[in-house]
Amino acid sequence: MDKITLIRDFGKAVARLESVLEVPVDSDLLRAGCIQFFEFSFELAWKTIQAFVSDAGLQDAVSPKSCLRHAFKLGWIDDEAVWLSMLESRNRMAHTYDAERALEIYSHLPSYAISLRQLVHKLQSLL
Repeated sequence: MDKITLIRDFGKAVARLESVLEVPVDSDLLRAGCIQFFEFSFELAWKTIQAFVSDAGLQDAVSPKSCLRHAFKLGWIDDEAVWLSMLESRNRMAHTYDAERALEIYSHLPSYAISLRQLVHKLQSLL
């Protein structure tokens, strides 16, 4: 996929995450849905970073963690710790389900959405 398509899809995914976080959540099912929107947004985030890094001539951006490192070094993300927390959250939810951990991750989604939106804006400015 090209960078323009990736950044468009990434922006749409983050907008969807932001919109679902505005809805009052009163069930585990809705919280799980919000977490799914986060996971999808995160996947598009690192894949979009990967495309931008690759176009910049850097070849070792093959994993989410390596992409995040490049994005931090290039100034595309400000708070590496938040992004590493997002990566850990995504990994936990993708590989195991723990209701207690899911509630903890859900509580971080608003701050994650802010960081994701900031990345969308930063990468859009590079086009």
